Amino acid sequence: MGRKKLGRLRELAEQMGWLDPAQPLPDDVALAVALTPTRVAANTVSTLAPFASLIREWCAQGLQGTTMHAVLCRNHGYRGSYSAMRRFRQQLAAAEPEVCTTMRLDFAPAEAAQVDFGSAPEITDVHTGEVFKTWVFVMTLCWSRHQYAEVVRDQTIATWLGCHRRAFEWFGGVPGRIIIDNPKCAITRACNTDPSVQRAYAECAEGWRFKISPCPPRDPQKKGIVESGVKYVKRNFLPLREFRDLADANRQIQEWVLGTAGTRNHGTTREQPLARFATERSLLIALPAHPPEVATWARVTVHRDAHVQFEKTLYSVPFRLMGQQLWLRATDQLIQIYREQERVATHVRTSSHRRSTVRDHLPPDALAWAMADPQHCLRESERIGPHCHALIQRLFADRVLDHLRAAQGVIRLEKQHGSARLEAACERALAFDDPRYRTVKTILAKGLDQTSASNSFDSLADTYTRGGRFSRRPSTLH
Repeated sequence: MGRKKLGRLRELAEQMGWLDPAQPLPDDVALAVALTPTRVAANTVSTLAPFASLIREWCAQGLQGTTMHAVLCRNHGYRGSYSAMRRFRQQLAAAEPEVCTTMRLDFAPAEAAQVDFGSAPEITDVHTGEVFKTWVFVMTLCWSRHQYAEVVRDQTIATWLGCHRRAFEWFGGVPGRIIIDNPKCAITRACNTDPSVQRAYAECAEGWRFKISPCPPRDPQKKGIVESGVKYVKRNFLPLREFRDLADANRQIQEWVLGTAGTRNHGTTREQPLARFATERSLLIALPAHPPEVATWARVTVHRDAHVQFEKTLYSVPFRLMGQQLWLRATDQLIQIYREQERVATHVRTSSHRRSTVRDHLPPDALAWAMADPQHCLRESERIGPHCHALIQRLFADRVLDHLRAAQGVIRLEKQHGSARLEAACERALAFDDPRYRTVKTILAKGLDQTSASNSFDSLADTYTRGGRFSRRPSTLH
């Protein structure tokens, strides 16, 4: 103590008679009462004190302070300010603190497991030099406190489902319930009473035969077991460790779970998690003979080109579904697209930035255009006749222009005029050394294919030999 405080204590001791040798020393209760500082009560009394019972009743009904103040001014002649009402309500709330009670959650063996993600440090891959962020996935059995932990690179649906499968295989069985928070990879709409489950996660729960138990929003106490488990991993395993890559991190964390974490004396159960797990393991739901396939569901929209996009890859669907929203189911090998319960397309899953197109999915015009490639044009022209084939070859032999549309146009003329007339028109166009679509079309439109090209050359020669209509003798030219 300082000198001033000692002086005040001595003055108090003299006043109370504690320094008199003839008097007994005070007990602890008397000392505590004498040394406890007393507060001077405020002399101010709120102007709303006469209305205290009325204000309490209104507060219980949930009325606003402005409404209470307006009623008192209107009906009871109150002249005070609204600030006095606000201060008085604060005094009432402080005098009657809300008591929040909690209840410890108890679980039977194999009844439930709690799942959560936690942040993990960045890892630098020693092989590639890539630096990437990581998370740790933790599933804790509620009764034995035995864990499964895995370091992952993301929190996508595929990662979430894959971690569940590896956790069940790690435990050798499936708990009856999985208690989760509300991550987007599992819950699409968090709600206290009617949450919406991700379709892929619902399919996983049905296949592994467990029930999903989402926690109420903003209530992490409902899964405190795994919250503590994640903190234990982050504080006991992750510090002062180095990882060469993701595989090395998971190897180390599995050794840590079976060693340090599994053999420790748990603070709540006072037993080793692995020892309790030996009793719990036989009560878990048996693993299915054929594990369900891990699949991701996504809502996709059909674009104008009759394709949907998933992970930067395009997959075709029947063109009649353009503009509609469909369900896409993705596995490691296949992409299946559904309209409600009807499967409308199936593709082999390809890498990113590629396109998977089934020609039957395209509209007739687009299909005809896609099929009319140069090889198709050459095959069709050969079927029509040798002169048509030669003309198409001349078109494709051009070193400057791409004449694919011209070749397609020449082939389409067969529908209107027939193969015989088209072959004759191509022969005439080649005779005049003019292999163009416009030339063939003009010949057919004017019926010139009915006239032999040799007759045209003979008539032109006769014109110059016998004298043309407007020809003159050289002697007449001056």
